[in-house]
Amino acid sequence: MLFWRVMPSKKPPKKRSARKKNAPGLSKNNQSPWKTCKIGKKECVLGTDPRRVAAILAGLHEMYPNATCELKHANPFQLLVSTILSAQCTDVRVNQVTESLYKKYPKPEAFAYATPSELEQEIRPTGFFRNKTKSVMGASKAIVEEFGGQVPRTMEEILTLPGVARKTANVVLGTAYGIAAGVVVDTHVIRLSRRLDLSRKGEPPKIEQDLMAVIPQNEWIQFSHQLIWHGRRVCVARKPRCVDCNLEPVCYSVDKTMSTHPDSPCLPESYLK
Repeated sequence: MLFWRVMPSKKPPKKRSARKKNAPGLSKNNQSPWKTCKIGKKECVLGTDPRRVAAILAGLHEMYPNATCELKHANPFQLLVSTILSAQCTDVRVNQVTESLYKKYPKPEAFAYATPSELEQEIRPTGFFRNKTKSVMGASKAIVEEFGGQVPRTMEEILTLPGVARKTANVVLGTAYGIAAGVVVDTHVIRLSRRLDLSRKGEPPKIEQDLMAVIPQNEWIQFSHQLIWHGRRVCVARKPRCVDCNLEPVCYSVDKTMSTHPDSPCLPESYLK
């Protein structure tokens, strides 16, 4: 007698459902890496929350009410030259060099038609003197021949000058002319913007756009000076002096050297009401 064994039919393999991608800024557990706090019934991101930004601005105003550009200059053109020379160099060293430089080269024409080798030796202490000489002479020549000897007053025009990018343009427009065309982004502003969680970008143009989006335009010029001063005096690169910083209560940077709010880095009570 033959017995037929009925074999169970194979079930078709289950289709794997596509994994849902977490929304930007969310971890695998759907928890935001941004620190948040409750303001009323709303959970707010601390980084660029308007109230937190207001607290940062208030703290900077309290510490540096008279912050300004520390490059010595007598006119917009000298400020332009000094800013070009300040790349990868301290303002103190630039001021030492320009003290005699502006006596020897008092006008844009003097720089525009200078002897390159002589000018190189004059600005050698600022570093990268060959490239800086080309930039200073090129910018000076353009100012003399295209702008009637005057430094342009618009972002579009000043960016046409050789050796001038947005950082230099913002310094000159803001300090010399009081024109808030953008935010100065130098090495200090880059570091502090990330420490204060105002931007998570790495490139200066993107950091500037982030700052322009959260800082009121009427604060752009002063904010730049204040953040630079803070970066030089308190929030230094290697070991920030958090004990001397009145922004410490609203800062939750991993670089902090101390914290009075280790468990709840949040806004001051007055900003939560």
